[in-house]
Amino acid sequence: MLRYGAFYGPGATDDQLVLVRKGQFPLVGDGTGYASWVHLDDAASATVLAVEQMARGVFNIVDDEPAPESEWLPWLAACAGAKPPMRVPKWLARLLAGDVVVTMMTEGRGFSNAKAKRELGWEPRYPSWRQGFEEGLS
Repeated sequence: MLRYGAFYGPGATDDQLVLVRKGQFPLVGDGTGYASWVHLDDAASATVLAVEQMARGVFNIVDDEPAPESEWLPWLAACAGAKPPMRVPKWLARLLAGDVVVTMMTEGRGFSNAKAKRELGWEPRYPSWRQGFEEGLS
């Protein structure tokens, strides 16, 4: 079984980018929740390897750099030519977006791709969301 991180790449983050560019995707609280990203091309290459090898087990298909919202969201905004995101308190975000979103943005944990790299021989083309966001939005 493959567990994919948050997808990005052509078409995958269009809805988020609209909100980021409008200044409507804020940092929640201290932005301490981690996200693990994966470019669509990297997800596809890992999937092909897993199918070809008839892999058994659970593999996290993510890049090498889990990151807190306080790092990835401002980077995404900069790459998209948007202003830095505003910050909203958790209580307000909870009212507007709900508990699940607030928990993800403040308490989410990153994931490791070590098993996929070791057992499938997978190497992401985009080892960091930083490179992927920058290349995809420039």
